[in-house]
Amino acid sequence: MSFRRSVSLATLLLASAAPVFAADSEAEPAGEEVLQLSPVTVTGQEPAAGGGLNLDQPGTAGSRLTLTPLETPASVEIISGETIRNRGQSTISEAVTQNATGFTSIGTPGNGGTALTTRGFAGHGSVMRLYDGSRFYVGAGTVTFPFDTWAVDRVEVLRGPASVLYGEGAIGGVVNVVPRSMREKRNEAMLAGGSHGTVRAAAGSAGPVNEKLSYRLDVSGSRSDGWVDRDDTRSLALSAAVQWQVTPDASLTISHDYGYQEPQRYFGTPLINGALDKGLRRKNYNVEDSRIVYRDHWTQVKGEWAVTEALTLRNTTYLLNSDRHWRNAESYQWNATTGLIDRSDYIEIRHDQQQVGNRFDATLRGTVLGMKNEVTTGFEINRIDFEHSNNSPYGGSSSVDPYNPDPGRFINVAGTMPRYKSRTDQHALFLDNRLSLTDKLSVVGGLRYDAPKVQRDDLIGGTRYSKTFHTTSWRAGAVYEALPGLALYGQYATAVDPVGNLISMNPTQIDWELSTGRQVEVGIKHSFLGGRGEWTLAGFHIVKDNLLTRDPDNPAVTVQVGEQSSRGIEASLSLGLWEGVRLDANGTILDARYDEFVQSVGGTAVSYAGNVPRNIPERVANVWASWAFAPAWEAMAGMQYVGRTYSDDANLYSRPSYTVFNLGLDHRPTDNTKLSLRAFNLFDEVYAVSGNSTSWLLGRPRSVELSLSMAF
Repeated sequence: MSFRRSVSLATLLLASAAPVFAADSEAEPAGEEVLQLSPVTVTGQEPAAGGGLNLDQPGTAGSRLTLTPLETPASVEIISGETIRNRGQSTISEAVTQNATGFTSIGTPGNGGTALTTRGFAGHGSVMRLYDGSRFYVGAGTVTFPFDTWAVDRVEVLRGPASVLYGEGAIGGVVNVVPRSMREKRNEAMLAGGSHGTVRAAAGSAGPVNEKLSYRLDVSGSRSDGWVDRDDTRSLALSAAVQWQVTPDASLTISHDYGYQEPQRYFGTPLINGALDKGLRRKNYNVEDSRIVYRDHWTQVKGEWAVTEALTLRNTTYLLNSDRHWRNAESYQWNATTGLIDRSDYIEIRHDQQQVGNRFDATLRGTVLGMKNEVTTGFEINRIDFEHSNNSPYGGSSSVDPYNPDPGRFINVAGTMPRYKSRTDQHALFLDNRLSLTDKLSVVGGLRYDAPKVQRDDLIGGTRYSKTFHTTSWRAGAVYEALPGLALYGQYATAVDPVGNLISMNPTQIDWELSTGRQVEVGIKHSFLGGRGEWTLAGFHIVKDNLLTRDPDNPAVTVQVGEQSSRGIEASLSLGLWEGVRLDANGTILDARYDEFVQSVGGTAVSYAGNVPRNIPERVANVWASWAFAPAWEAMAGMQYVGRTYSDDANLYSRPSYTVFNLGLDHRPTDNTKLSLRAFNLFDEVYAVSGNSTSWLLGRPRSVELSLSMAF
């Protein structure tokens, strides 16, 4: 049986068998009277406008048992799609970094603009991205989907190790993007225009067709002239799904998502004498015929069957296709002798990636020695085919005037051709369990075994290598509800990170094992005032082993004995102060360090122990406030602070801290119409999102946007 047919078998069996078994469960016992109950209406006070931590909302990022954040012995936040869109956040990265505790962006064109940091760890190899609970395998450091927030129901974030849930590559945390529901009827549209020739448009419709069928369809697109020279951008996102309620206890959902992006072709602003010249802020040093294009297709079939009140079966089969193309001059350095900007790294790269997989799990609810118990167990399999084309070695160089650069054309010295391809077969078994020792005290644990096999073919040299990794991750934690809505928790968890990206692993890394990690976390969560107020406090310590480092006695030799760690405190608060007024705030204080890390500098072994890892800010904070100051009017303000960040492991070069302020004003002329005015980076802060010792990638300057939203 072929791989694709085998991964689809469980879904097809579930869909075909569900009506038979469920029909039996629906039959009424002969001779028994059916009791008809009167309907019950539940009412409550609507919370104040704003976000909220959603401690009482079930989620999937922190557990396969669909626990609420209050029931989970880990740091979990759920950010609603409505909150994200109300705050004018049009990308997933903005939604996470401007709302979630302790996350920052290090997005660049090379990583798809999506890489994040949290808890002292950075990049797609340590902060995983999911879509609807399914992970994306990272090819050459890049993830490009999902990116648009229009079709998002919520974004769930888990801070801390998550390998026990999703496998290698999640020691820092996880971001799970959940698409909108189709069970509630909605029809809506949005049109926006703003600075730099930006235009955005979106429309969506969803709801039940009849008792059996429901649908959703969302489409959104944007275009912009960009805030640097010669940087037109455009995007299109399409999300569609149909759900068939086979029986009251069984459903089948088929969905397809498509994303097209031509993002910024801006690779940074060169530093002059080691400092930023603000006069170069809007200059683009890329070539005239530069190109970046991402195309992503995501198809999914989900089946769910509540066999009995005690047993639920779920199966998900999915297929991802990603095509990516870069053609740019990517490195810029100021030449003190000539006064010109020297350009190098004329790089052309293509990614052809396909991921097909299947995940099956069963949840059983019952008792153990008279104590309530819930367990989820299952398996996951994936096959990822990845082909990488490039023009290595990346030749070509030129020099341009800093203030009036002649873009020129792309120089391709080596010629672009397929260089290598890989096939990764991943298999995993997992288990999650929650045992309620008392009404107030529960124990949550998990176990996962992974066995990914990587086969890589060098298409130039004709060589091949393969390796199978074996990893086991586990966690154990406890939650004590001291008072209704007040929970104390503690957890110990292990994790696994790849040395590089698993599916694009370099041949020189074939002999290395995966990096391992462990975390201790304790915290408190409190929901009060009927959900109008929520706060959390967490302390943690994470250690990651098996980093690649240089042998102190022989700097030419690489050994896998390095270690880095982080410890910190995180706090968050969401409070409806009074009717129409809400405050959301969070912050992180972090101590991130290399504990054992040696590099070769000029042939000499240099220890960086005690240094802060690159791209890791140790202070991060977000604040949002909203005020419905008059009927049909609401104002909001947001602040994002990111502390100083080092650009190198030696801590010789740093990017300064920055604070960005955003404002918003909403007016509802009618119940179904909203006008929104947004101001981003109100005080026009000049700041660097990422960078190195010679250039910085700057963030968006001050801009405004006016939008009209309608529901009908």
